[in-house]
Amino acid sequence: MSDRKFHPAAALDAVPDGAMVKVGLAGHEILLCHSKGRVFAVANKCSHADEELACGRMRSGWIACPAHGARFDLETGEPRNPPATEAIATFQVRIVDGMVEVEV
Repeated sequence: MSDRKFHPAAALDAVPDGAMVKVGLAGHEILLCHSKGRVFAVANKCSHADEELACGRMRSGWIACPAHGARFDLETGEPRNPPATEAIATFQVRIVDGMVEVEV
């Protein structure tokens, strides 16, 4: 049985389409990313350079590390290009009564 549970992270209005919001939940630094009409939750660290992804660019379903430009898929966390070769952590998201909740 998993100890993971959903935690309120932010009001949906606080994460408009095209925006990123950094939150701390259950000891994790998580980046909420509203892209292509969906809210995603990913770890806020590049798997290659250990840089904060909150300082990077987000576009159509991906986020790029500001250090070397490695792009990660927001849904799967998988790297889309070098130099990153390892995925970043992703978290399940649900919207309940206008609140973004993340499973951690």
